[in-house]
Amino acid sequence: MKLINKILIGAGLLATMSVTSCSDLTTSSPSAFDDKNVFSQYELAEFNIFSIYEVFGHTNSHRGRYLPWYGFNTDTEIYLDSGEKKADEKGDIAQYDIKTNNGQMNLSNGPYNELMVGIERANLCVDGIRKYGDVENNAQMAALLGEALCARALIYTELLKGFGEVPARFEPITPETIYLPKSDRDVIYKQLLADLEEAFGYMAWPAQSASTMKTDRPSLAFAKGLYARLALMASGYAQRPDDGLVNTGNQGSVRLSVDPELSKEVLYPKVKSALEDVVNNAGLELYADYEQLWRDLNNFDLEAGKEIIYSIPMGDARGRWNFTFAIRNENYTKWSPSTTSRGGVAGPVPSLFFKYDRAGKDQRRDVSCANFRMENDGTDDLCVLAGAGSWYFGKYRFDWQETLPYGGGNDDGVKPVYMRYADILLMLAEVTNELEGPTAAKPYLLEVRKRAYRGYEADAEAYVNALNSKESFFKAIVDERALEFVGEFLRKADLIRWNMLKTKLDEAKQDMYTLSEKPGAVYYKYNDDGYTLSLYGYNEGELGNNPGAGWTQYTDSKGAPVDNYFGDLKAERIERIYRNDPDTRQWWPIFDNTVTNSQGKLVNDYGF
Repeated sequence: MKLINKILIGAGLLATMSVTSCSDLTTSSPSAFDDKNVFSQYELAEFNIFSIYEVFGHTNSHRGRYLPWYGFNTDTEIYLDSGEKKADEKGDIAQYDIKTNNGQMNLSNGPYNELMVGIERANLCVDGIRKYGDVENNAQMAALLGEALCARALIYTELLKGFGEVPARFEPITPETIYLPKSDRDVIYKQLLADLEEAFGYMAWPAQSASTMKTDRPSLAFAKGLYARLALMASGYAQRPDDGLVNTGNQGSVRLSVDPELSKEVLYPKVKSALEDVVNNAGLELYADYEQLWRDLNNFDLEAGKEIIYSIPMGDARGRWNFTFAIRNENYTKWSPSTTSRGGVAGPVPSLFFKYDRAGKDQRRDVSCANFRMENDGTDDLCVLAGAGSWYFGKYRFDWQETLPYGGGNDDGVKPVYMRYADILLMLAEVTNELEGPTAAKPYLLEVRKRAYRGYEADAEAYVNALNSKESFFKAIVDERALEFVGEFLRKADLIRWNMLKTKLDEAKQDMYTLSEKPGAVYYKYNDDGYTLSLYGYNEGELGNNPGAGWTQYTDSKGAPVDNYFGDLKAERIERIYRNDPDTRQWWPIFDNTVTNSQGKLVNDYGF
């Protein structure tokens, strides 16, 4: 029965059996849960699909190592504990200086190993359902096969984003294949794209089947969106070893694939078709109110058929998303009842706020970029204006968790958003511009821009209508994705595929230096709710002016008014956006623990 008893039934079936009373259990023959019995029955096969996602919640997998550390530093997201502190292993990860023995990641149960467990579970499901699920005659089993293929593609996407090259495993492990070398990633891309194309024929749109009623299980819309992401990665730039030298220690370079099947000319029309199908047939739409989108996320809204297409599945008492990325709560507050601080590990690059409309018309700005923290002043819980270098992701807030308030432990239960309809629209705008030019692409960008400028739609239309060349439209896409998705950690993969990683990081450094030279004070006052802030000094024409009565000037730790607020953004913090050329450190290495136990099969490239 291969590895199924150990890997699948232990994670899936026994988890279900653990809530069954003893009187319900009867003695079974040793073959009761063999491959045929498991994968010929929908309920048992579905349990084993669930076991694939179970790896996301493991302590040092997505929950505690991948999600808290993938995706920064970029020109939109930055590790906030860099500052003037001495370099440490967490800073090494963010600042492109990670080592193969990094204590945060060099773990036997670290993200690489745990994700490979997920790949094996997916392989067993794919193999078992193909053999015993009667897919041709059973639509429910066909849907499970589509989900297994999609789940495998999801986990491989995470591996490719994090590690660059990994072994190509698309069959269950045998004694001969326990140890495999890394593969050229193009082999993996082509298999995953083919798998997803097959899955399209099996899966249902959001809210159109029992398994797609919530966003924590894949739908056809997600499968097509994931196809687009993978195709854009495969056809884009990336740091790659020289041809034929994967797994040899080769330094490589940033370049395109030489495989003609992965060229833009071949893949972009397929991407366009997949995304158009989502737009025309999935029944999805953008939230009218950008803030409400994030309030609902913080309140565990998993209803499918809205804007969020897929969320990482975590239990309501599992996951460390707000724990890591919410607006920082200093010490004990009613929203974060703990004596240690929570949230605020990373935040928006300080200068990003000023990339939005300076008059405050873009509703995304004040939701995405929060320059305050939450703390108790001795009598009440309040928002407190933070320093110029301390900006937080306003999309994630403990004070917005009302359905299941955060209890103060290491897990908050928030389901991280993995894909939204806005991403579908902007990917479609990007490929349509490349294939047909800006005129055909404008409607998709305009839909996102008009939501951002709700109440100022004419401004959005004027901006988009002025984009009359492929070059200007592409630049607008680059900018729009920064403003739309900050804090969702899509940016690093985007910058890599566009060959803009170092370029944009250097621009962010210069923007922060420019911001630090702006003279003037910043003021605040409390709103009618008694705890949130209105801020003065950020919009065009405000900096350097005194708003008058009712406003309080920001003061330093000694209580002295600060007349040069942005001067607090120090060079030491700015320079630590990276320590090594990011284009030579686009990926994490496979860490020593795994390499040592690979029987000589795994070798790190890129000078690790």
